[in-house]
Amino acid sequence: MSAALLVGYSSSSNSGSEGEDGSGPGPEPGAEPKEGGSRGRHRPPSPPPPPRLPIPDSVLNMFPDPEDGIVDDTEKHGGRIRSFPHERGIWATHVWVPYEAKEDFFDLLDLLMTQARRVLPRLVKMEEFHVSLSQSVVLRYHWITPFVQSLKSRVASFHRFLFTANQVKVYTNQEKTRTFIGLEVTAGHAQFLDLVSEVDRVMEEFDLATFYKEPSFHISLAWCVGDVQSELKEQAIQQLQEIVDSFEDSAPLLRVQAEQVRCKSGNKFFSFLLK
Repeated sequence: MSAALLVGYSSSSNSGSEGEDGSGPGPEPGAEPKEGGSRGRHRPPSPPPPPRLPIPDSVLNMFPDPEDGIVDDTEKHGGRIRSFPHERGIWATHVWVPYEAKEDFFDLLDLLMTQARRVLPRLVKMEEFHVSLSQSVVLRYHWITPFVQSLKSRVASFHRFLFTANQVKVYTNQEKTRTFIGLEVTAGHAQFLDLVSEVDRVMEEFDLATFYKEPSFHISLAWCVGDVQSELKEQAIQQLQEIVDSFEDSAPLLRVQAEQVRCKSGNKFFSFLLK
């Protein structure tokens, strides 16, 4: 997907319209002289222009004032708070390895949610699952195409690999505005580090934040607003871990093949298959 380039052209009618002294060229041969150029000739006055019709409100509302502030309604997204303010022309961007959940995975997730909500009733189940390779960063619209092209080039040489995510762990985002329950990667960590190294190089090309120095790769399962790590005591985490360990066929279920890298920028999605 390529971004359209808008190129401005100067009007050719302005080219050479005035000489160096500002007087401009003379009339072309055969051209009728302008008013005042011939004595004794008078033109009738031009009629007044017709009055302009008012622009309907429905049309005006289609183009809001670019200086109008945008109000971030947290009620529309479960009370989540943006990591950075909304601004026209910048696109939230994220890179990850997807986890395609199967029916058995949702059975396991339901068991975990039932147990976890005994401690945190307001937990929200994740709708999609992945292992992050980047922080959320912002791109200018005209950066999206070169950013994606660079990312595609960086991951093109990577082969598919297996990883296991089976260790229950609690996380918060950097701003401490959300808490997550996730499954930490216990096998495949080195391959994820190699991928992140290449993603970081792309980030550096565009002067964007790189990934965490000592990342804990994981699949997030559920979240809630605020920093509630203290409410999830060690005993509660252990009970969740016992559910994972005792779940039938949990070993093959949580042993996953990383087959592609995905990127989302605003409402644009990109996918790069590994070799």
